[in-house]
Amino acid sequence: MKLRKNTILAAAAACICLATASCTDGYEDFNRNPNGVTKDETQRDAYAMRSAMLNLEGWIIPTDVNACQFTELLLGGSYGGYIADSNSGFNGKNFGQYCPENGWSRVMFNDIIPKMFIYSNEVANATDEPVPNAVATVLKVMGIQRVTDCYGPIPYSKVGINGEITAKYDTQEEVYTLMFQQLDEAIKILTENRTADFSSLADRIYGGKVEKWIKLANSLKLRMAMRISKANPTLAQQKAEEAINHEVGVMTSNDDNAMLTVVATNPFYVVMYEYNGGDSRVSADITSYMNGYKDPRRAAMFTEVSYSGVTGGYSGLRTGITIPDAATAHAYSNYAVAKDTKVLLMNAAEASFLRAEAALKGWNAGATAKELYEQGVKLSFDQWGVSGADNYLADNASTPEGYKDPAGLNSYSGATSNITIAWEDGDNEKSLERIITQKWLANFPLGQEAWAEYRRTGYPKLMPVVVNNSGGTVSTERGARRLAYPQEERLNNLTNYNDAVQMLGDADNMGTDVWWAK
Repeated sequence: MKLRKNTILAAAAACICLATASCTDGYEDFNRNPNGVTKDETQRDAYAMRSAMLNLEGWIIPTDVNACQFTELLLGGSYGGYIADSNSGFNGKNFGQYCPENGWSRVMFNDIIPKMFIYSNEVANATDEPVPNAVATVLKVMGIQRVTDCYGPIPYSKVGINGEITAKYDTQEEVYTLMFQQLDEAIKILTENRTADFSSLADRIYGGKVEKWIKLANSLKLRMAMRISKANPTLAQQKAEEAINHEVGVMTSNDDNAMLTVVATNPFYVVMYEYNGGDSRVSADITSYMNGYKDPRRAAMFTEVSYSGVTGGYSGLRTGITIPDAATAHAYSNYAVAKDTKVLLMNAAEASFLRAEAALKGWNAGATAKELYEQGVKLSFDQWGVSGADNYLADNASTPEGYKDPAGLNSYSGATSNITIAWEDGDNEKSLERIITQKWLANFPLGQEAWAEYRRTGYPKLMPVVVNNSGGTVSTERGARRLAYPQEERLNNLTNYNDAVQMLGDADNMGTDVWWAK
């Protein structure tokens, strides 16, 4: 805890002693360490730290419903193949049709960046303790990675202490370099203090358990390493092997999963059930894959369709279409989320699939690609409370099925993929598709992560949009590659904005690839 010097109080105490016969009056007030802190100060600082930490945790996957809707469902969900818009009022201005309003596309930039800086700085202002500050760094990096993956170059190293984003941009490569540096320092501090658990009141993810935070930090480092594996394979291998082979290591059990306990109501529940009867439904992409695979996780993840004449089954709403009326749209499968469902940030299944990809590249991942791939599937089944993983992994015949729209509006007869489930050696590209596809299924509903991996690898193969309102800037086949910068940047930060566009190497639109996807 920070120590505040009470020099004025100490001086006052000395004067009183000189002016009186005894110094015993007010002993508790005056005869104490002048460098100490009062009980009230301690409590105030502890409250400030808790408040800042909890706020920081709540802005990675935002628990603020509106922010969550824009970043996770409308954006990440649509582009990641998880979620489709079911509010017809969104036609002509949504992500799925490649024509988002500025008020939609600016949220990741204008909201998330300041929040990461403001609340991590508030933690630092409230305490000098190394562990909470290292945890705050891990959270900040996790949040910033999601932002740079959306836009490319962003303000980072020059952002003001209070989150002022009218600043010079860093290239995306520079952002990643700095994030690795910050994460490495946080991992070092946490490892040195691995038994120094902090207050559970300040942590709704791990209850203050430091070793859990080390595993999350290493797993995040591994995620970042694989993200840049095409752009900078040397650095990627170095960072991936450091994370995997660290003395504490990455997540290996579902007990390690980063799950945020919600204070009020899970924001996905609010958007998908309470907003206008549900502003979103599950995407046809993920239900088509899982139907083809006869995936037993469907019953835990989704509700069944409610069309008359359709007996049970799971069928999502296709994204990138003319959104139908509510009565039609709301009959599709929905996410089986409850009001008190914890918010997923990262899970052990993802860490296993990341290691599987690393092993596929010949890196030191601690096991074979096949072993890690199968471990990832089993972890996901266990996370959802579903049995049958061994039989599922033995299936060498099932493939994703075409999409038959129960409303008869937007069926897709073309096969998205012919990839099977059972591991096969010999073809690295098929193995990569298998790993990314199963990671995609296991990561639901982390749409931002799904979209990033789709841009990096091309997997899973998704249905093309039906309505492309981009005016030719976004390829229907490749999909959106990034977000355009907020209009406010051109108005309020023009010089730095122009520099950022130069860093991009192409136009500031949704058709331009970010650094690690080129």
